[in-house]
Parts: sequence; structure tokens; C-alpha cells
Amino acid sequence: MRLFTGLSIPPSVLQTLSGTLDRLRPTAPLKWSPPENLHITLKFIGAWPDARIPELQDALASVLTPHPFTVELSRFGYFPNPHRPRNFFAGVHAGTELPALAQSIDEALGKIGCPRENRPYMPHLTLARIKDEDIRSLREHIAAMTNFQFGSFEAREFHLYQSRPGNGGSVYSILASYLLSPGPAA
Repeated sequence: MRLFTGLSIPPSVLQTLSGTLDRLRPTAPLKWSPPENLHITLKFIGAWPDARIPELQDALASVLTPHPFTVELSRFGYFPNPHRPRNFFAGVHAGTELPALAQSIDEALGKIGCPRENRPYMPHLTLARIKDEDIRSLREHIAAMTNFQFGSFEAREFHLYQSRPGNGGSVYSILASYLLSPGPAA
């Protein structure tokens, strides 16, 4: 099973993002993320044996989590950099709580054999993947935009997601949810 943990995006924010994506998609022939797949990754787990799912869920339930916190989505960016982009994303701003949550998940899963992250956590919302496509028109459209606020929401839980291949790309489904509150997740 291919797994990751993340925050879901509420419908009100998804609606705003979908409208923005509808205007951006025609500007570049990229591999655009479907709105229903938009999420903020906390930890990519990768392939995980089905027989060890209960162990993984127990480890996630033991994660020390912050109180619910506000997440704001605004602006755009490119990974690894704007000069050789491979990923087009919306920025995620959430203070120290979001990186702390990602680190706590990484530590808990490291204890059961999931490889630890070796890079600092960089929260983002992947909008499209870029290979060698020309993105000049996309950049021009963004330069003409005046509103870079896509919404905010209160993160109250994180999820364990499964990623399955589908005809139009990966399909994500939530396997388990964990409430945010100080102490072990509920």
C-alpha cells in the first residue's frame, strides 16, 4: 500500500483554489492536480505492507499534536527553484505548529522503521508537476494577477491517506484521521 499523511483542504478553500486553477490550466500543458487530490503533505510514507497498517496507525495515534491551528494558503512558488521548476505550488503558512506536527509524525514513524526525512519540512500545496513544458504564459498570467489569497482554515485533524493509481492519475483516500490536541492524538 502506498501511503502518506496530510491535511485535507476544506470545501470552501477548495472552491477558491479550483477557480484559480480553472484560470491557470489553459496557460500551460502541465500535469495539473485534480482539486479532489489537493492536500498538504505532512509525511510521505511510500510503500507500506498491509500487515503492518495497525502498527502504523498505532504510531500515528501516539503522535504529540498541537492544538488546532490556522493554515493560510497564498502565493505561488516552484520547486526546486523558479529557474528549473519541477513542481508548481501554492504557499502554505501556519506558524510553527505545522512543521512541529510534521516532525512529530516523522519521529513516531521513524520508530517503526519508516525512513526519516533528511530535508527540512517545506509546507506547500502541489498544484502541478512540470517536466520540460514552456511555462512563460503561466508566469505572465501570474504576474498579471492581483489576488494571491486562496483562503484559510483551522486544521483540526490530520489524516493517513492511501494513494492508488487510477486512469487519470493517482486517487487518494483517507484511511484514518487523528484529532489535533495536546497529548496523544485521538
